[in-house]
Amino acid sequence: MATGEQILIVESDPDIADLIGRQSLRPLGYQVTVVGDAGSAIKHALQTPPDLILANLNLPGLSGKDLITALNSQGVKSPLIVIAEKGQEADAIQAFRLGATDVIFWPLRDAEVVSIVERALRQTQETRERQKLDRQLKVAHDEQQRRLRDLTTILSTAKAVVSITDQRVLFDRILESALQVAEADMCWLMLREERTNTYLLRAQRNLPDAWSKKMNQAVDDGISSLVALSGESLVMHGAALQKFKIASLGKAVGVIPIKIQNEVIGLLIVVRKNDREIIRDAQVLLEAMADYASIALVKARLFRALEQNTESARTGEQNRFTALETVREAIQSEVQAATYPLNLVLTEMPGALNPDQKMALESVQAALQRLSRLSEKTVISPK
Repeated sequence: MATGEQILIVESDPDIADLIGRQSLRPLGYQVTVVGDAGSAIKHALQTPPDLILANLNLPGLSGKDLITALNSQGVKSPLIVIAEKGQEADAIQAFRLGATDVIFWPLRDAEVVSIVERALRQTQETRERQKLDRQLKVAHDEQQRRLRDLTTILSTAKAVVSITDQRVLFDRILESALQVAEADMCWLMLREERTNTYLLRAQRNLPDAWSKKMNQAVDDGISSLVALSGESLVMHGAALQKFKIASLGKAVGVIPIKIQNEVIGLLIVVRKNDREIIRDAQVLLEAMADYASIALVKARLFRALEQNTESARTGEQNRFTALETVREAIQSEVQAATYPLNLVLTEMPGALNPDQKMALESVQAALQRLSRLSEKTVISPK
């Protein structure tokens, strides 16, 4: 049963047109339009492409074969059945070569006309269904490829957070990934300056000169401050965005907070120039980028703390070395001071000492010599 398909009949003979159109096809529910020449057929097909065209090969002026060529050149994809007379088999074959889908050799009974038309329309419907399925498969394939690309980007960014120690290089990598997953035209990163509690531009991709010149300065885009207060991601597009300064850059934006626990320490902003909403999947990926930025900042803080502790340890070790060296020098000085008069008594005044006194002084002299040698052999150096 027909479902209202549009059929264009190009026939100069009114009897044939009436028999095919009015008597055979319209009673079955087909919407039939009849024109008498190729020029009118081309005009109608361009304005309202039909589901099927039936065209006589023996048209006045442009022939049916000329009509097929003209429709092909104009990009009309409607299937076409040629109407030929007995003995025009060669012309019908040429019409097939030009793109005709079937042929009706006139005269023909009503039932045979309907059968040929229904077969052509069924083939057309099947072709359209295949094309629709092909488009759906392509969309699914493209979506799968996009997801694979985004997952690869996420993995690459995760590896970068672990392996890259230069914070500027890491931030550039994060912004490059954010551009890709959000399919954005520009993006930038703002970090909170603890002393003033303001957010400063620290890295950017594709910002116009008037904005990029504000590196390491506060940037008022009219929307980031709201996210900094709420701590929640915000995506906007279209008319709702027009009241904010950021609308001068594009028609769709996403602002993602960078947080350590519940504290907002930075903001990741992406902008699309066209009015196309940033979907939930893209927002989730951007939030992953923000998490990586947060990890990078925490890692940088730990490195700074470690360096400070190391430097403090080095300073403490140096101070301990200096103190011990001072003690060693003092011991040497005191030993020398005590040894000189003792040697003088033992060498210059041996007769003034009784044996016990001499033995005691010699014992003291030996002890001082051991202490002197011990202090000289002790090497004190910082680790």
